[in-house]
Amino acid sequence: MLFAIFFAFWRFLQIITLIPTIGLLAYFVDGYNNANALTPNYILVLFIVSVLAGAWAIFTLFSYHRSSTNATFVAVVDLLFVGAFIGAVYTLRFIANADCTHVVRGSAVDVTLGIFGSASLNGVDVQVDKSCAMLKASFAFGIINTILFFFTSILAWMHGDRMSARDRKTYVRETHSHRHSHRSSHAPPSRHSSHHSHRRVYV
Repeated sequence: MLFAIFFAFWRFLQIITLIPTIGLLAYFVDGYNNANALTPNYILVLFIVSVLAGAWAIFTLFSYHRSSTNATFVAVVDLLFVGAFIGAVYTLRFIANADCTHVVRGSAVDVTLGIFGSASLNGVDVQVDKSCAMLKASFAFGIINTILFFFTSILAWMHGDRMSARDRKTYVRETHSHRHSHRSSHAPPSRHSSHHSHRRVYV
């Protein structure tokens, strides 16, 4: 029960962070597709990994009873996604040092101060590169999901190891019980019962 609660919580966080990642990258994929151009690898790789990871997270979230039984398999798949996200983030690493915002001097604004006269103030304009900001957000979400999938992999592996240890103990206990019952069924009759059955009575 405790495993299901923790597992569902972290899976829910993964889905929350994967949905915006898929949406942001789908914007670029659709744009390149409409322009009849090939989508760059640094966008396509992270997009494919995010879609597959999202489908896997949703599947294991709504079938956590199966995930609990096959915890070792879930741990291995999650670890594979950790490696996939590391590779996808690595291809997009150039965006980490990109400056997506530019602060420039705006137009002058005259402010009236009443009897004290007036003042001229220079405004500030903040320009944000939309594409750069979206890629940088996708890069950050990729790093977050790398950490989240690593955590769920460790969590599932610990649960699977505990389940296998419990199964081994149950198997040993059942084997010992079966052997004990088998020996009891094939044990020779006691000396007391044999002597009692051959006792003669004279009248």
